[in-house]
Amino acid sequence: MKRVDDFRLQLGKHELVPIMIGGMGVDISTADLALEAARLGGVGHISDAMIKTVTDRRYQTKYVKEKLALYKYNALNEDKSPVKFDLGKIAEATRLHVAGTMERKRGSGLVFVNCMEKLTMNAPKETLKVRMTAALDAGIDGITLAAGLHLGSFALIEDHPRFRDAKLGIIVSSVRALQLFLKKTARTNRLPDFVVVEGPLAGGHLGFGMDWAQYDLATIVAEVIQFLKNEHLDIPVIPAGGIFTGSDAAAFLENGAAAVQVATRFTVAKECGLPEKVQQEYFKASEEDIEVNQISPTGYPMRMLKGSPAIGDGIRPNCEAYGYLLDANGKCSYVTAYNREVAAHPDARKVSVMDKTCLCTHMRNFDLWTCGHLTYRLKDTTHKRADGSYQILSAEHVFKDYQFSVDQKLALPEVEAA
Repeated sequence: MKRVDDFRLQLGKHELVPIMIGGMGVDISTADLALEAARLGGVGHISDAMIKTVTDRRYQTKYVKEKLALYKYNALNEDKSPVKFDLGKIAEATRLHVAGTMERKRGSGLVFVNCMEKLTMNAPKETLKVRMTAALDAGIDGITLAAGLHLGSFALIEDHPRFRDAKLGIIVSSVRALQLFLKKTARTNRLPDFVVVEGPLAGGHLGFGMDWAQYDLATIVAEVIQFLKNEHLDIPVIPAGGIFTGSDAAAFLENGAAAVQVATRFTVAKECGLPEKVQQEYFKASEEDIEVNQISPTGYPMRMLKGSPAIGDGIRPNCEAYGYLLDANGKCSYVTAYNREVAAHPDARKVSVMDKTCLCTHMRNFDLWTCGHLTYRLKDTTHKRADGSYQILSAEHVFKDYQFSVDQKLALPEVEAA
């Protein structure tokens, strides 16, 4: 039986271990996690989701406080259209995080940034262009376009000097989505350097409806590979979602995939941005504790732990401080849902909002526990301590287990000293 290390991912002049760690926001895929992937010869992601919060935490900036001070007068106003991001500061924050990461990079691997189209920020095109441009300016190795069709995203950066130099890829969940992307970006005369095919068992937002269980990653990957072959396009295809073991990964590689993207098993690594108390919730989870619901204001179904504190919480919208999901007209479905509940319960000190969540605030506070479908298997990857908690892993251990394991085996870490 072959193992992952028997294969290599070729991206231009780079020959890489075919393991890519997915880009989990808000700073769940930390620079430290991405840099470990690069050091070990693979590809790591950072995310630019809520970039101002990330830089405030990592680099002691005051971007969020400054924005809140500017728009605090609007906090009780239902109309959020006045709340705008300073594009110069978005660029500054992005460059700070990306440059700070790239300066520390060691090894032969690459570091990409995950850019979500659904971070509309009350100016979708303008803010996305600034985010991508600033990341390229700061030396990022590549950009992975996520959470959206990105039909106009290549055009936003086609005048950048690194447009043909940096590695640019797209996440899709169907052949149809890839066809649309290729058609709309054809005029830029620039193909994506890779395509991540994300299946229905992935964590966080899904590119499927609530009928997600009817779909199968292997089938979609085979369809995408066949489509590209028919079109005579040599673009690496990278499956993602539910690839839990090295054997799972090797099976995709043997069937024509160029690499695999994995994330769930890295959520319980020391280098991950999740607080350890949340990581323990992931370890403890059973399959019944995991659900796909529609509480995200993005409109996408989202997979998470049922025990997430964010579910049903009626916190006042924090658009003046954050506001990353405000659409081009300053609207967010959580704001609408919150105001509906306040109007229905005028005397309540606190309302409950069940159908939507304040994604910005709760992701920032690590209270929305998005996860992959196979999170319930994490307990099988480590040791249970005497006190009932689970031993946290290192990113290197998880990476190498994917790289070298066979026969569906999971390598347990050495037992930590008491």
